[in-house]
Amino acid sequence: MKDSFNREIDYVRLSVTDRCDLRCTYCMPATGMRFLKKEAVLSFDEILFLIKTLATQGIKKVKITGGEPLTRNDTVALIKAIKEIKGIEKVTITTNGIQLAKYANALKEAKLDGINISIDTLDPEEFRTITRVGELKRVLSGLEKAVEVGLPNIKVNTVSRGELTEEAIYKIAALAKTNPIHVRFIELMPIGLGKGCPGKTQEDIFSVLESRYGKLDPFEQRLGNGPASYYSLAGFKGKVGFISAIGHCFCAQCDRIRITADGCLKTCLHMDGGCDLKAALQTKDEELLLQQIFSAIQQKPEKHHFLENQGDSRLMSQIGG
Repeated sequence: MKDSFNREIDYVRLSVTDRCDLRCTYCMPATGMRFLKKEAVLSFDEILFLIKTLATQGIKKVKITGGEPLTRNDTVALIKAIKEIKGIEKVTITTNGIQLAKYANALKEAKLDGINISIDTLDPEEFRTITRVGELKRVLSGLEKAVEVGLPNIKVNTVSRGELTEEAIYKIAALAKTNPIHVRFIELMPIGLGKGCPGKTQEDIFSVLESRYGKLDPFEQRLGNGPASYYSLAGFKGKVGFISAIGHCFCAQCDRIRITADGCLKTCLHMDGGCDLKAALQTKDEELLLQQIFSAIQQKPEKHHFLENQGDSRLMSQIGG
C-alpha cells in the first residue's frame, strides 16, 4: 500500500487495550479515566482478521501497544498467532515493564522479535511520583528477566521530560553500557496531558551524554521498525538513540498506520478522529474493510501539525502510543 505521497505503508501499531496499570503524569489523569467497555475492544478473532487482511496488502511489521498490552490476558497468545500469519515478518511489543518478569519466558516462546520498555527514571521515589502507583524494582526485574531469557532487540524508552536531570540521563544511558540493550530518549509530544509540559531537546540530551561519555558516533544501521537515529559510545554494549518527532521531523519516511483498541484506523498520531473499522471487523466484511483502509491511507497527511497546536483530543493511552 502507498499513500498519496508515494510512501509505502508496511507497518501497523496495534493497540490491544486502553487500560494501564500505571498513571504516568504526562499520559493519564490520577483519577476519572473512562475506559472502553469489554465489548468495545477488538476481540482476538477481530484482530487476527484485521492483521491477515493487512498482510495481504503488504503490512509486514506489527507493534503491539496499549495502554499497557500485558494487562490483556491473551496478548501473548495474540503475538504467537500473529507471528504465524503469512507475510508478517516482525512482531514487537511496547510495555511499561511492570508485568514483564511474569511474561518474559512466554514472550520468548511466542517468538517475539523485539520489546520496548518504558523507564523514565532510575530513582525509585521519582518513579513513584511520575507513575503515581508504580514500583521501579518491578520494571528493573522485568528488564533483567528479558535479558536473562534472551528476548531479542531490547530497547529502553525514556521520555525527555524537562525535569530529567543530567545525573538521570547518565544513569539511564548507562543501561546500554552494561547490557546488550539500546536506550532511546523520546521527545515529549504535545498530546493529551503532554500538551504544555516542558521537555528537553535531542541536542540537550546529546550534549549531556558527550560531556560524560565522549563522542557519539552515528550508527547508520536500522535497529528496528521505527524512526530512531542511533549512536555508538566507546565501551557501550548497546546503542543510544533519539526519537524526535518535532525537533527532527521524520514524516517524509513515515511507513505506518495505527489501530486503536476499539478499531479506529489512524494514519497520523496527531490527527483527531479516524476511520472506524469495527463494523467491518465484526462482520468479517473484507471488501468493506479494504475499501475503508485504502480510503484512509490516501488521506494520510504529508506531515504532523504539532507546531500549529493541532492534535488528537484523546490521551496517548486512548490512541495507542
